[in-house]
Amino acid sequence: MKMDELKQLPVAELQQRLEDIQEEMQNLRFQHATHQLDNPLRLRALRKDVARIKTMLNEVKLGIRKPVQ
Repeated sequence: MKMDELKQLPVAELQQRLEDIQEEMQNLRFQHATHQLDNPLRLRALRKDVARIKTMLNEVKLGIRKPVQ
């Protein structure tokens, strides 16, 4: 997920995507623990997506970025 895509989303959608990604990460971690994970690089990509979304939410909270309606 690119930052340009995230900038166009409202705060509620960002929070929903964050929850979805965290749930997917939990499933992938379980697959990794049972040696069934096909693409381990997907975990890295999801961690970066979580960081991007949290950054966007924090910027809105601090007033650095105006929320999209």
